[in-house]
Formats: sequence, structure tokens, C-alpha cells
Amino acid sequence: MNLKSNDIHLANLLDSCSQGKESAQKELYQHFFSYAMSICLRYASHQEEAQEIVNDGFLKVFTKLHLFDRSKPFHLWLRRIMINTSIDYYRKRNHDVQYLEVVHAQKIYEKTNVLDEISEQEILKLVQELPPSYRIVFNLYVIEGFKHEEIAQKLGIHIGTSKSNLAKARKHLQKMFQKLSYE
Repeated sequence: MNLKSNDIHLANLLDSCSQGKESAQKELYQHFFSYAMSICLRYASHQEEAQEIVNDGFLKVFTKLHLFDRSKPFHLWLRRIMINTSIDYYRKRNHDVQYLEVVHAQKIYEKTNVLDEISEQEILKLVQELPPSYRIVFNLYVIEGFKHEEIAQKLGIHIGTSKSNLAKARKHLQKMFQKLSYE
């Protein structure tokens, strides 16, 4: 299949999904599952939690497909839904997590070559080990490119809290990387 026929197939598949055809929904789910999972794994603590977020995200896709702007790439819309679903999941599960305000977050500039020696999966596992409030801010800022103002608005926290949690996430990751380099 060439690019044009892939676009036509996706358009037909989305039409069928909009009509509620389960076989089309299943095909769309299977086709984009790995992509969605790769996004949700960055926000989740473990595989099962990411799977739950993906399923919730696809439920939103199927119920809100009429809102998708067909002039734009579907995978970008799907990505946004998976990120927002991850944030929603985090808010529901961690509403009692306390955010610590830090006026002056200390930046650490130590360099290490441990990143050259570990795999993408090992890095993902380390990110998943971060406390939830640090992990979500780290992902939104570093991976997704959100600004602290946007993160604060999405999570209902102060901008300073977002900056503090990012600094703490980086510090935690740095300690984990250092620990790996000594092993």
C-alpha cells in the first residue's frame, strides 16, 4: 500500500468507526495500539496502568471521533487524547498527592555517560519509578514540550510547583543514573 492508499484506508476506517462498526474499531485499536501504548507508558507506573490508560483513551477516541478534524493527521489527534487521558488518570488516582512548593529549585549540571550504556527500556523504567507528580511534569515538559504555564493549568498547580517538580524529577533521575553507573 502506498501513502495515498493508506490515507484512503484510514479515512474509510474512521468513517466505519464513526458508524459504530465494532470490526473497524477493533482494527483501528490494533493498528494504533503500539503507538498509544508508547505514549501512555511514559506516564504510567507500570504496563497494566498504561494499558488501562490506552483503553480509556480509545474509548474517548470512539466517542469523540466526530470532533476529529480530518484535514489534520489522525496520529497527532490520537497522541493528544492519550496525553490528556494520562493526565486525567493521574488526577483521578493522585488527587491526594501533595505538591511541594520550592521557591528556589536547585539545578544540577553533573555530566554522566551512563546514558550511552543503557537502553531505551531501562530509561523508561527509571522514568516510571519517579513519584507520580514528578513523572507527569517531567513527561509534559521534557517529552511533550509543554511550558510550565500550560502544565500548571492542566494539572491545577502553581507554576512554581511545576518548575520544582521538574527539578526534583531531574535530580531523582540523575541519582538513579549515577546508581546505575556504579553497578
